[in-house]
Parts: sequence; C-alpha cells; structure tokens
Amino acid sequence: MHRNPQSGLIPPANGAWAWLAPGNSWGWSNAGLISDGEESLLVDTLYDLELTDEMLAKMRDAEPLANNIDTLVNTHANGDHCHGNELVCGAEIIASSASAAEMAELPPEAMAAIVAMAPDMGEMGRYFLDCFGQFKFEGITFTPPTKTFEGELHLQVGDKPVELIEVGPAHTRGDILVHSPKDRVVYTGDILFIEGTPIIWEGPVNNWTEACRRIEAMDVDHIVPGHGPITDKHGVAAVRQYLEFVHEQARQRYDAGMSAFDAAKDIELAEYSAWSDPERIAVNVDSLYREFRGEQAASDVFELFARMAALAGYDVATP
Repeated sequence: MHRNPQSGLIPPANGAWAWLAPGNSWGWSNAGLISDGEESLLVDTLYDLELTDEMLAKMRDAEPLANNIDTLVNTHANGDHCHGNELVCGAEIIASSASAAEMAELPPEAMAAIVAMAPDMGEMGRYFLDCFGQFKFEGITFTPPTKTFEGELHLQVGDKPVELIEVGPAHTRGDILVHSPKDRVVYTGDILFIEGTPIIWEGPVNNWTEACRRIEAMDVDHIVPGHGPITDKHGVAAVRQYLEFVHEQARQRYDAGMSAFDAAKDIELAEYSAWSDPERIAVNVDSLYREFRGEQAASDVFELFARMAALAGYDVATP
C-alpha cells in the first residue's frame, strides 16, 4: 500500500473538509464534509464501522455541525464508500439510482462470508485476505440510500449550492461527482485513484475519460479523489491518460487475437507500474474486451481476483 503524505481530517477550503485514508490501496478510501450555516453534508462513509466512527469523531471535534449531519451522499456502490452509512443517524442518504441498485448486490454480510472462506481458497484466498483482511465486515447493517436521482441533483447546504453529477457507468454503474462551487472543491469518488491504479469494474472507458475531462474543465482549486492524496488537474490528467493508454494497448491485442489475460500480462505498464496495485490491469483489460465484444454480463469476480493474484506474484493457477 502506498502511504498518503497526509492522512486524517484535512481542511482544503473554508467549511469543506477532506478525510484522507493513510494509504490508497484496496479499501482505504477518502471522504468529505461540506458545512455552512446550520447544515452539513457528508460525502461517503468508510469500509467498516470502526473506521467510520473514527472519522466521524474527528469531524465532530473539528466542526460542530458534523454532530447532526443532514445529508449523506454515496458517490458509488463499493462498500468502502458506503458500509458505514448506519452510523450517520437521521441523515437523508442520496445516491444515483444505478448505485442504489448495485449496493444491494454485495452487502457487508457477503464480504464477511467471502473473508471467512478465504483461508480455504489457497493462494487466491491469501491475496484476497491481503487486500481485505484488515477490515471488519461482521455486524454491519446494510443501510441503503433513502433518495435516488438520475443525471444531476442540485442541493443546498446553508448558503452553498452543491451539485451532484452522475458520470457513470464508469468505475461502477452509477458514479457521481460532488461539486461545491463556493468552496472550489470537487469530491470525485473513485473516478480518481491518485498514485493508485484505477479499476474498471463496469465501463465503458469513454464515460470515465469524459468524467475526467469534466473535472479538468471545472473551476476548482481542490480535488479530493476516492483514493490517494488531494490532487490538482495534473493528477486528473494522469488518470485519464492511464485509461487512454490501457484502452489503446488492449485494443491492439484484442485485434491481434490475444486472450484478455494474455494481453494483461503482455502490456508493459512503464511509468504506471509504480502506482499501487498494478495487477488491476487484469480487470481493466477484461472489461475492455467485454466492451469490444459488446457484452453486458460481467466476468466472474473470483476469476478476476485469481488473475490479479497471479500478476501480483501469488502462486495461482489461471486458465
């Protein structure tokens, strides 16, 4: 795991905060808080209750309005951005309609069951535990959104307008950006992995690169990614360029008749190999191959984890 140069509660702008995880690898996600007047809005919760409780305690110490959060926005369906929802008592929970549907497919108890099975799954299970074994999925109550939207939703936090902008499907089916123009801040969820390898669970990749371009065009000073340190537009461009590079490399190998996994092994990542979790290239190429074939159904997630484990150096047999 790459360590973030800063972690904990960071005030990037007056009345807008970022919660930065200590690292940027699997499950170590960021969040945010926007407050004004007598209102507050939380952007995302964390992967388990202990992590979320620590974050909320720090926010309450720094910002009294965090003691009664009015609105919680989940940027997408992955559990490291919504498993702590139950701790934000009384808040309206907002997500895109696509995210709300996707959240129900892998609730916390499912992750707890997979972690419990992992010791019997050989080297692939060891890889899975190395990714997720430090999180505590037992005892989490699945707490879905109470309000959904499609496209854009405009909110008000005190005197601050806050824009929710749906840019998925991309990383997942319903990714959204949370833009606070008055604070000149945008919270991107997992549209941005900074110094870490993005993972294309859904696609199409063009939606993701267009989301990056949309961020690049925003009049903002602070860009809070889903994983990694606070960044600027150079960081956004780097993510976009990675996605464009992988798309080009995968297309060449698809046209040459290579399998998705052979293509993933063959692509030379060059400077991107220094980003955390470079083995995610296996998922990214698989998703791009599905896109090239016009297929909607996702590949088996255990097979994808086996491929990533093999690329990460674990002794896993793959087809």
